This record gives sequence, C-alpha cells and structure tokens, in this order.
Amino acid sequence: MESPFGSLLYKMLEKRYGPIFKTNLIGKDLIVSLDPDVNHYVLQQEEKAFHIWFPDSFMKLLGEENIARCYGSLHKNTRNLIRRVFGPENLRLVLLHDMQGAVDRCLSSWRDSPSIELKPALSSMIFGIAAKWMIGYEASVLSGDLWKNFDAFNQGLLSFPLNFPGTAFYKCMQGRNNVMKTLKEVLDERRKKAETPERMDFIDVIVSELNKQNPALSENLALNVLFLLIFASFETTSSGLTAALKFLSDNPKALKELEEEHQKILERRADPHAEITWEEYKSMKFTSHVINESLRLANVAPVLFRKATQDVQIKGYTIPEGWIVMICPPAVHLNPTTYEEPSSFNPWRWKDLSEPIGGSKDFIAFGSGLRLCVGLDFARLQMSVFLHFLVTKYRLKVVSGGDMVFGPGLGFPNGFQVQLELKNKLSL
Repeated sequence: MESPFGSLLYKMLEKRYGPIFKTNLIGKDLIVSLDPDVNHYVLQQEEKAFHIWFPDSFMKLLGEENIARCYGSLHKNTRNLIRRVFGPENLRLVLLHDMQGAVDRCLSSWRDSPSIELKPALSSMIFGIAAKWMIGYEASVLSGDLWKNFDAFNQGLLSFPLNFPGTAFYKCMQGRNNVMKTLKEVLDERRKKAETPERMDFIDVIVSELNKQNPALSENLALNVLFLLIFASFETTSSGLTAALKFLSDNPKALKELEEEHQKILERRADPHAEITWEEYKSMKFTSHVINESLRLANVAPVLFRKATQDVQIKGYTIPEGWIVMICPPAVHLNPTTYEEPSSFNPWRWKDLSEPIGGSKDFIAFGSGLRLCVGLDFARLQMSVFLHFLVTKYRLKVVSGGDMVFGPGLGFPNGFQVQLELKNKLSL
C-alpha cells in the first residue's frame, strides 16, 4: 500500500532548496526544516533556545490562557494534573476497563447498519470515552450540543481567519464559545459539590486544584486546557485509527497477522470472553507495529512550530532570535535514509526498529521533548483496544471511498464507508 502523500514533495523541496531553507508563510518569515537532526535538536531545546509557537489566529482559538503559553513550573504542573487521570497507572487500573465496554457497545451498534462513515463514527466514539473522563458526560448526552459544537470548531479550524457571520472561522469560534460556556457551567456545578468522588475525572482534578490556597493554574487556563484535551483526544486519535483501518483493508497480509495475534490472546485465556488485561495489551507487539506505521504515514500533525528565543547555531546555519522554525514530520517519517521504501505501508519494518514510545529523532507523530503529547498512552491504548475487538469479532468490508488526502491534516474527500460483518456467533 503506497502512502497517498508519498515523499515526492519533500524530495522536490529538498532538491531545490536543501534540507533547511527560508520562506514566508502566514505572514511570517519562517525557516523550514526537513532535516531530522535539526528537528530533533529544536524539539529538545524547548524552553532553552526555543518556545512552542502558533499563528495568532490559532492562538485565538486556543484562548488567551492556554497550555501553549505555559512554561517552566506552570507547564510541568499542568501536565502532572493531566497525568492524574490519563497517566499509565490510571489507564491500567481504570480506563482500560471503560474503553472496552465503550468500544464493544459501539461496534455492536454499527453491526446492523448497511454502511458506516468511519471517520466521524470513530470521532464520536472516542469523544464519548474522552468526555466521560474529562467532564463526566454520559453517552446519552454526547450526541447533543456539546458534540455538535466541537464538530463546528473542527470544521473551521484550518479555515481563513475571517471572523464574521457565515464564514467557517466564525462558525468555528461560535462552536468554541458554546463549548466553553458548557464547560464553565459544568465546572461551576462541580465546585458546589462538597464531597470528593471516589473515581475522579479531570474536572474533579481541576476543582481539587482550584480549591487550594495557591492553585497551580487559573480557572481560565484550566477550562482552556480542558477544551483542548477533549478536542485533541478524539480528533487526532480518530484520524490515526481511520488511516490504520484503510491501510489494513488494502493489505490482507498485515490484517491476517493482526488477526492471528489477537486470536492467540483469546486462546491463551481461561475465559475467551474475559476483558483485555494490561499484560495482554503490552503483549500486542504487531498491533503496536501497525499503529506506529499508520501514524508514520498518516502524519496527523503535519507541521510543528517553534520560535527561537536566541540566536541558534546548528549544522552551519544560524537561526536568528525571533524567527519561526517550521518542522515537517512528513519529511522525517518519509525519509528514505531511515525507512526503506518509505511511502509503503510496512508494519514489519518496526520489528527491526526501536519502539518510539517517547518520541525519537526519526518518529515525531506525538512530538518530542518537553512538549511530547501527554495523551500518547491514552491514544495508543484506545487504538489497540479498538483493533482487538474489531479483528476478533468482525470483518470490515469497505463499501465506498477511502481515498486519503493531505491538505493540511488527514481527510477523506469522498468519505470512507464501511460495513461490519459478524465473524461467528461464538465471538459474541
């Protein structure tokens, strides 16, 4: 399976301009880096020689106080609060169980439909899981205004920033404002409750922190972090998972090996209907390879921006203070020096490559350095759980569509319609 994005564009750019070149985009002088060593250095120098940066229009969408403007102890403390709910320990003890029920119910509900539009269906499912552990919303509420407003935000996220009625950007801002209003109402209601819940969602963590004499973050920052976490959790994961299913549907050999891995897990159980254990999840090696390869090719985050806080010398180049560096993950992930036949879907290549759990020079799907995605374990677990239930219980049949485009971000212009077929009644 050839990646629809391929490495041709990056080869052409590098051949014409070199691995590092100057340009002007979004009204800013930029340095574009296609060099893995430079990219790695820049990301590792977060809060030393570089700071995270976004265009002004995007920062407006994130809110005046947001995690991109958090540095030093504030950034560290905010990430630690997030890990209280989405760190490995809570994933193992609590969220793994919840994910399985949600995925099983979701797949079962798709079974009788003649076709499912895969990307939005996955987004809705993951939104339900994330929202429950962010703000305690139950499934009956998730199809209402909150989801619609997040969807409106998503649709206009990359639109031209004209903020007047009728434009996509205006609808995006309205969606964000409506979500923020809801989140504020939920937070105010939760703060009125005196008791501390036995199992805390993220808004409980926020309440606990805000009630301290010297809280680590303000209410506005907490709400903006909450907004971004919910959005990032469902949008990026659903894109990566949709891409994985597209690649697998076009590669029967990979799908067969994936099915065999998960069938062996069932066979080793005393009760084949038992839930996935943490040890079983950790044993899903080929599943991890499929996820790595899908994220490598899909490039869900197509660009990363950093701003130089001082003059930086690297590899004979000078990056002046105040200049923006645009890091291009596709150039890293489609580098033929690192990946043989880089545009091909080949999960077996990861048997000979180190597992990039925390990010590496050659794999930055989750970023790297201090800004490494705090939800990467949550995302990988969701993808693994979904693939387990899918391949052990169902066959996925492509009904129509499936063409992937990059412009920017992962898209399916003619949709990706699929149908589920139950493998056998014993798997119920």
